[in-house]
Amino acid sequence: MTAQRSRRDFLKQTSLIAAASSLPLGRAWADDFVEAATTYGRIRGLDAGGINTFKGVPYGGTTAGANRFMPPTGPSAWSGVRDALEWGPSAPQREPGAARQTSRLAVSTASLPEESEECLVLNVWTPEVNDRRRRPVMLWCHGGGFSTGSGSSPITDGTNLARRGDVVVVTINHRLNVLGFTFLEDLGGSDFAGSGDAGMLDIVQALEWVRDNIEQFGGDPDRVTVFGQSGGGRKVSTLLTMPSAQGLFHRAIIESGATIKLVEREQATRVAGEFMARLGLGRSQVRELQRLPVERIMAAYFAVVREMNVDQMTMGFSPTVDGRFVPRHPYHPDASDIAAAVPVMLGSTRTELTSSADAEAFSLADDAMRARVGALLGEKAPGVIDVYRNANPGATPSDIYFLIASDHRYNAPVMKIAERRSALGQGPVYLYYFRWESPLDGGRLKSPHTIEIPFVFDNLDVSPLTAGSDAARALADKVSDAWIAFARSGDPNTPKLPAWPAFDAAARATMVFDDDSAVVNDPIREARIAMYDALGLS
Repeated sequence: MTAQRSRRDFLKQTSLIAAASSLPLGRAWADDFVEAATTYGRIRGLDAGGINTFKGVPYGGTTAGANRFMPPTGPSAWSGVRDALEWGPSAPQREPGAARQTSRLAVSTASLPEESEECLVLNVWTPEVNDRRRRPVMLWCHGGGFSTGSGSSPITDGTNLARRGDVVVVTINHRLNVLGFTFLEDLGGSDFAGSGDAGMLDIVQALEWVRDNIEQFGGDPDRVTVFGQSGGGRKVSTLLTMPSAQGLFHRAIIESGATIKLVEREQATRVAGEFMARLGLGRSQVRELQRLPVERIMAAYFAVVREMNVDQMTMGFSPTVDGRFVPRHPYHPDASDIAAAVPVMLGSTRTELTSSADAEAFSLADDAMRARVGALLGEKAPGVIDVYRNANPGATPSDIYFLIASDHRYNAPVMKIAERRSALGQGPVYLYYFRWESPLDGGRLKSPHTIEIPFVFDNLDVSPLTAGSDAARALADKVSDAWIAFARSGDPNTPKLPAWPAFDAAARATMVFDDDSAVVNDPIREARIAMYDALGLS
């Protein structure tokens, strides 16, 4: 887009700006452009209802060609004023030739912009530029595991959060899946150091951009919070164990990001070898990967994931414990002490797995429920089912399955992370458990994965889980303020909620978010103990 293009023509074609910021479109048409300086050149954004928005701002250089699989570099400087009015490209993540799949509950993939290898861009929302206010900065890491997603989603539009909390909100795009997390160092030598963690190094590069530029946007580079949900929470956990990220952020929020372990180096090399073989390349031909079209790279990646049944959380195409950029697992066998003094808030939702369940899971008979739990827990299944039935009288077989599956995948590991993190005895840890139930589809989803995101961003009307709910609006007033308080001081306490003590393994104080939120010590004690045993989490 050229600088000469009229404001009215631009806004007519991007009415989502008005929708995302809860403004009537006519109001948005009357707003003005705003400019800010970065270390690479000046940019032009939009003042929409008192919140200045800058989109698609480059924070890194090219990641194509010889820079593919390499650590990121800074962007090239530009002259004049660069427009920052539209979302930048998302990382490549679709299978070539496959039909695009959408979900009404999608967050990080909703309204996904164009894909490109040149995806190192960020978005900024701020109440004011160049006013020397030094506001808290909240940098969002999007979900989608380590394989999909974008920081350019309407549900994570930062307008309302910036306005509510007088904070600066930043969302980012970075390399994903095969382009961001293929560990090639043991095949290609030291020239490919960092290849298995390139997507995480992109996030570090974005944090360096924040350090060097955010004062121009009214932000405080010494009060940066990294927060993210699901895969975004996993990224936050990984940042907490990366030496290169230390000092670039000062608080961390992990939402449903149950990352105790990452990918081991040997496993990552095995997956990389299979990926190269799929492309017809020998193990000594790593450089050829930088010359192939992205479409061939992506097609081979999807084929390998299917053939090897790769779980991209622990088996490949996600961060690798390479001994340098990521020196160890975040929380195995204990918590990394690299960022021990950083305050951490973390939690999960009661029925995480309802959001991705098949239709049959909502009407299980007892034998079908037992078969599914058996597939998860093996010989431990009968005893665990008994514990959950005793703790949840009146629950249906489907209810029992969802509670067990959700605790297995998310809740029990998140609670173990809180234990191991608090055992460091330095920065405080605050644990939450999200129980509020969505009325969508007659309430059958209960408290699904991602449900807290519209509450945090105060974007309730954008999500079908919360749209039109007065109860959701009342809870968002508390949840959003707690996140803002934590970003401001490292303590989530707000007068709108009961006093929220820091977590320790003895009392296990947990904020249970619901219509009537309350602090409960060890809210799912019996289930937690049973699941720890089933998972071998001592």
